[in-house]
Amino acid sequence: EVQLQASGGGLVQAGGSLRLSCAASGFTLDDDNMGWFRQAPGKEREGVSCISSGDGRTYYADSVKGRFTISSDNVDHTLYLQMNSLNSEDTAVYYCAAAVICIPGIQVMGKFADHWGQGTLVTVSS
Repeated sequence: EVQLQASGGGLVQAGGSLRLSCAASGFTLDDDNMGWFRQAPGKEREGVSCISSGDGRTYYADSVKGRFTISSDNVDHTLYLQMNSLNSEDTAVYYCAAAVICIPGIQVMGKFADHWGQGTLVTVSS
């Protein structure tokens, strides 16, 4: 059974950092494009970042470019999102997803994603 377990969210002051983790079971991370999405209160879900299977190329939303870094570790079967220089607009529930449409440098889409993690809440206080 494929499962994604997101963790690492919490309350942080503006300018601080958090690292989100997404533990995968039932499949190999390298087999699928993996992505991070977020949904702020009252807003639609947006794609934050993705990493393509095989070549590891990435995509970042303009709003997080230069501050967030996506990575995957096939040894511990975990997808990460390192978030630095956080600001209040980063406050959201963050979700990881498998088998996303990941176009490096262009876009990430979760519309046809196979599996989603349960979400982890990030709150940035100003």
